[in-house]
Amino acid sequence: MAYDFLLKDLQSNLTQKAIGTDKGLAKIGDGVVNLVYSVAKSMHLTKTTNSKVIIRTGKNVSKTILAEALKEANMKPFSRSRADAHDLADTVEAIIAYVWLNGDITIKQLIVFLLEHLIGNLNNRTEEINSARVAFTKLLNHIKQYLPIC
Repeated sequence: MAYDFLLKDLQSNLTQKAIGTDKGLAKIGDGVVNLVYSVAKSMHLTKTTNSKVIIRTGKNVSKTILAEALKEANMKPFSRSRADAHDLADTVEAIIAYVWLNGDITIKQLIVFLLEHLIGNLNNRTEEINSARVAFTKLLNHIKQYLPIC
């Protein structure tokens, strides 16, 4: 993969914590997570709306959704001790950046995966939060196969 050199320094100390607490990965992952969620949500809304209108949304994923997904996927060992919701969300973003940069999953695959798992009325904030939490939990469980077991 063309980006794998960005992970070279992690390869010598490849642990769950090294991946999950890397601030640079979290920054890259922030953009990736928000991009794939925005596209998946836009596609879901366009498909489920009765009108023929194409809907595009630039929605960021809240730290609470990502933090809860990390906990539900039993992946807190990737985060630092005493991590708050912001830290846990950063951990999710770092993990997703790692698997993407490593070439294990593509942006398109991330979008399709989320789209397949988003359900309900995403115009209703409560339903959207629950649906996104479940979709990201399933995504994290899916990408565990690409992460160190340590």
